[in-house]
Order: sequence, then C-alpha cells, then structure tokens
Amino acid sequence: MDIKGSAALVTGANRGIGLAFARALLAHGAAKVYAGVRDPESMREPGVTPLRLDVTDEEQVAEAARTADDVSIVINNAGVAGGPALLEGSFDGARREMEVNYFGTWAVSRAFAPVLAANGGGALVTMLSVASWVANRRLPSYAASKSAQWSLTNAFRLALREQGTLVVGVHAGYVDTDLAADIDSPKILAADVAEMTMAALLDDAPEVLVDEVTRRVRAALSGDLETLYADR
Repeated sequence: MDIKGSAALVTGANRGIGLAFARALLAHGAAKVYAGVRDPESMREPGVTPLRLDVTDEEQVAEAARTADDVSIVINNAGVAGGPALLEGSFDGARREMEVNYFGTWAVSRAFAPVLAANGGGALVTMLSVASWVANRRLPSYAASKSAQWSLTNAFRLALREQGTLVVGVHAGYVDTDLAADIDSPKILAADVAEMTMAALLDDAPEVLVDEVTRRVRAALSGDLETLYADR
C-alpha cells in the first residue's frame, strides 16, 4: 500500500517504538500522523498531530475514531509491562497488561475498522513480540498478553479481509526502549523496527520478523517444545 500522502494513527506515540513509527511515517511521506497519547500537551514532536487517546478508555477510543476519520493506516503500539513474577506478587500488573495490550488493541482495532473500510481498506498494524510465541520467565504475564494480542491480530486479519484491509503483525525481541531498560540482553533499535514495518506496508506483507532471534523462534514453532525452549 502507499504511505506517501496518507493519514495515519499511532497509539502510544509519545516515546520509544511509537515515536519511531510516527517519525518513519512522516519520513515516508505521510501527509498527516495522529499521535495517540494520554496527554496531548506532552507531545511536542514536529509534524505530528497530538490526539488524546487512552486505549483503555472506551469514550476516548470512540472520539479518536470520529476525529481521525481520514486515516488509512492504524498502528497499535500502546503497550505496558510490569506484571508479577510467576510464583508471587499481586495480579494487578498482569491485569493492567491485558487491559492495555489486549483489550486496548481490540478496542482501537474495532473502532477504526469501519474508518479503514471507508478509506479504501488501508492497513492495521499491531506491535507484537517474540514473546507472542514463547513463554518468558522474566515477564510471564507480558508474554501472555502478547500471545493473546497475536491471536487477536490474526482474527482481525480474517475479519477484515473482505474490506481489503492489510493486517500486519510486527514481532521483535528486546528493543532499546524504556520498557526494556532493566533487561541486560542484546537489543535492537526502535528506528529499525519502524523502518522494517514501513517496508512491510509498502510490500503488502502481513508479518514483520525484525531480528534473528524472532526469525529463529518463528521457524521453530513447527518443532517440538525441547527445540523451542532449548536456550531459554
């Protein structure tokens, strides 16, 4: 699909991967980029249009769909981490992860599906993770929320096929953002995630496998569990 001249929305656009998505869209010629953020006054990135959007607030999601009714690209990027350890701790953080990562993505995708249809189909992009496919001992509830989000993305791919909407799932390992700041593992750049996603949109590709660990895990899904978890 074409990015040049399009209007797009990025949720969670105030920093990290979301900000990288907004910048990449503008670099590829998008005419308008709505930056979905909880506090529009905090968004000072040149060239973007701040839009109040807490993805867990149904009224704000509905209002965003009415305001940004010109978009042909929607990028579900808003996400949180911070759930409990597997064997101890409050479930409050895990519930928050599901509210934002899963239900928030569902709410935004549902609200903007008719907008995309009215604008020719366009594209619905969801920022997923390699954790969509494998359990994570450090972040078990985050991985569970991403697994649910991956299933949801596939469901939207089926549901929006007839209206001509390209549904793209973006999978990556650890990205150098605030969310992974305390993790001592190799990381990729948010700008690289965004640029590979732009390439997928231009090529009408339904899946982005950003780094080598993601490609390796994706290929191992057809194997046995010992192979999938050999180095974990």
